[in-house]
Amino acid sequence: MSENVNASEERQNDPGYRAVELTRLGSKRYQATNAEGVSVEFGQGEGLMTPVELLLAAIAGCSSVDVDVVTSRRVEPEEFRVTSSGLKYTDEEGGSRLGDVELSFRVKFPEGEAGEKAASMVPRLVELSRTKDCTVSRTVEHETQVSMRVED
Repeated sequence: MSENVNASEERQNDPGYRAVELTRLGSKRYQATNAEGVSVEFGQGEGLMTPVELLLAAIAGCSSVDVDVVTSRRVEPEEFRVTSSGLKYTDEEGGSRLGDVELSFRVKFPEGEAGEKAASMVPRLVELSRTKDCTVSRTVEHETQVSMRVED
């Protein structure tokens, strides 16, 4: 047991460590809270985003930040929308999965030199996000080990 505790403490001290804590609020209703105390409610039912929708939002959000941070240095966008979609299906083992995830960016900038320059950067920034910068989509694209344990 102490070996697992030491490994857990070591993991938590790693500068790359990220975590959220999930709390059950009620039937099919949960709250995830990060280290800063910021939280989001989700689950299944009316008025809630589902966990799959949160995953799609995380993928879109990660790439959106990558694009927005660079382009908005030049000029604020007039419109910035990203649609994140996927197809839920059952795989060969009978498990549920999400496949064919696609992001569609719709970004418009004001007319003028700064707007044209920002607009011209979007395709390259989207590609950099996909291939290098977005931790969320790259984690989903690359096989990532997910372990689960039950604590006493």
